[in-house]
Amino acid sequence: MALANLWLRTASRVLVRIGAFHARALGELERRASLLPWDKYLTPGRPVHLRVTSRKSRLYHQGAIAERIGNGIRQVTGTSPESAPGNEEASGDEQVVVVRVLRDECLVSLDSSGELLHRRGYRLATAKAPLRETLAAALVMASEWDGAHPLIDPFSGSGTIPIEAALLARKIPPGLNRHFGFQHWRGYEPAKWELLVESARRGILAETPGAILGSDRDSGAVTAARSNAERAGVRGDLTLEKASVSTLKSPGPVGWMVTNPPYGTRLGERQRLRDLYASLGNILRRDFPGWHLTMLVAAGGLERQTGIALRTVLETNNGGIRVRALSA
Repeated sequence: MALANLWLRTASRVLVRIGAFHARALGELERRASLLPWDKYLTPGRPVHLRVTSRKSRLYHQGAIAERIGNGIRQVTGTSPESAPGNEEASGDEQVVVVRVLRDECLVSLDSSGELLHRRGYRLATAKAPLRETLAAALVMASEWDGAHPLIDPFSGSGTIPIEAALLARKIPPGLNRHFGFQHWRGYEPAKWELLVESARRGILAETPGAILGSDRDSGAVTAARSNAERAGVRGDLTLEKASVSTLKSPGPVGWMVTNPPYGTRLGERQRLRDLYASLGNILRRDFPGWHLTMLVAAGGLERQTGIALRTVLETNNGGIRVRALSA
């Protein structure tokens, strides 16, 4: 579990299942909750938050479910939990219990991660429409970049894709410089955790094998990217410059372009972005004939303006927008 939190690049959180049972009445729910080993994990004196969802079940009132699960926890630990807000954010200080009821089956888990795992700790400066670190890492991994040849992001914004590429290439754990929820649990052994971290540090490569380049037409975004790369410990592995797509030059006959171009979700942007995507396609065919391309796009078909045959390698959401990663 600790290694999963330390190393997973695309997960949002790591949940530890501590119970699963059938319940169709509140009394049954409370009784079964009181039989779970809460005292093995929860530390007395630290806040406990309950995050509850229920679908297609006789127990549908989330507040009532939280109250009864909380009663079960109190019977074991003496601690009275609170119901957490409906969002998935957490500060990392509280102990979060996740309860999911589906068709009268109740799954009870502890959130071992605390803050969501995309919060690596390096991105304090952001540009417009920042890409989550987990999704940036997923793009790099979906591209099948070999780590040895150059990688370019011509819409790098605050540098998330180049930074995640450098972390991956140098074998730097994404969770190396942050804390996790399980570190507040009862039974947590700091010495064992430090051994895992030290072992991970010994495996880090001294330098990135392939060149990683990021550019953006916004000078403020480039400044943010450089600051973020410095905090991530990979500033020396990246070349980050202010430049437009039209000035792109190939640094070699083979490489990868991994990028998150504008989506064009606002009215009035479509024609400008059609021209941008068409320009990108022309540059790729002319100057990057031996290169691989992976790009994140939203609905609307702007990618067709590139004139490049693309296949879908990943589908997900980005800031509430349905997106696809396309590769060629």
